Amino acid sequence: MSPIRQDTAAVNAAIDAELQLMDPAVRTSRALAARLLDPEFVEVGASGRRWTYEEMLAALPDLDGGGGEDGPRFEPSGMGGVVLAPGIVHLTYETDFDGRRARRSSLWRRQGGETGWRMYYHQATPVPAGD
Repeated sequence: MSPIRQDTAAVNAAIDAELQLMDPAVRTSRALAARLLDPEFVEVGASGRRWTYEEMLAALPDLDGGGGEDGPRFEPSGMGGVVLAPGIVHLTYETDFDGRRARRSSLWRRQGGETGWRMYYHQATPVPAGD
């Protein structure tokens, strides 16, 4: 089954939400971050640690990128996505954070009755030096 590629509005909305999660103002606000993470959210971080919704909301202000406007920020590149099914978008991209690169993959979903997209799953994999 091939992904549905024609729904660029859904992909663009998921990209916008992903970029919001990289904003220090969002990372340091539990209320703003909670609107972007699905209650069933799970992340496998670059460290290999598994994070749940509550764990991520509690830790996000202290994680990389939450240090305010003057601290290092995630620099995304090559961000793109596809609609896998109605209400499900898969994004892939790379980030550079203070010289550390990671390849990232996120699943965003919008359930019936919801107006916004929420991150359901995220995984970060470190890029080996020299790659």
